[in-house]
Amino acid sequence: MAPPPPAPAAAAAAARAGGLVLWLHGSAETGEQSRGQIAPYFSAAPALRLSFPTAPIACVGDLVLNAWFGIPEVPITATTVRDEEEVLEAVERVHEMLDKEVAAGTCPTNIFVCGLSQGGALAIASVLLYPKTLGGCAVFSGSVPLSKSFADRVTPEARKTPVLWFHGMADGVVLFEAGHAGCAFLQELGMACEFKTYPTLGHLLVDEELQYFRRWIFDRLGISQGTEAARPSSSSLSNHEDLH
Repeated sequence: MAPPPPAPAAAAAAARAGGLVLWLHGSAETGEQSRGQIAPYFSAAPALRLSFPTAPIACVGDLVLNAWFGIPEVPITATTVRDEEEVLEAVERVHEMLDKEVAAGTCPTNIFVCGLSQGGALAIASVLLYPKTLGGCAVFSGSVPLSKSFADRVTPEARKTPVLWFHGMADGVVLFEAGHAGCAFLQELGMACEFKTYPTLGHLLVDEELQYFRRWIFDRLGISQGTEAARPSSSSLSNHEDLH
């Protein structure tokens, strides 16, 4: 006789035990677009939940697009200045999502905040200012959108969150120097930051990065990688040229 199905509460607890990947898209994109790019890589881990929120609508000149905070001129360099008040407002929105997850029973060390370009910048800012140690943060073609003066606000718990950073040396939107400087800043804080360099990569999200990203998540959650998900076709990846 087959065992009875688990009670709803037990099923919910089991699902939350698998962890959460919160993905923040780049400007001019949506959460659903990101879902199409990222979700296929995690089809072999149904217990791992994926969340793809969409940024609010913003007006940038004559353009109306989704953006987490104000968009400065591009390219983004190591010295680009953002409106930090807007960045902090976006960070608060991310923290509300994280607090809701933790309150629902997800262990903070099973939560991963990740993102591409402007979403990557918001991801690392959110992790730096969150008062708990999270499972990790993955930044794709991003930068740190806060000045070094915020270092004093990074708690000892936040400094324990590991960071995985991907950046192409041919990136013409968020320059390589911006990513390299961001990783150096994290290391100055005593954080573990693995920096993956791609000499010929532009401002793109490619299969090689996402394969490594998946393994990195699985390793931290103790998920078996014996059954690898099929690689999505190249058409499902992003030729991403956002405004940041």
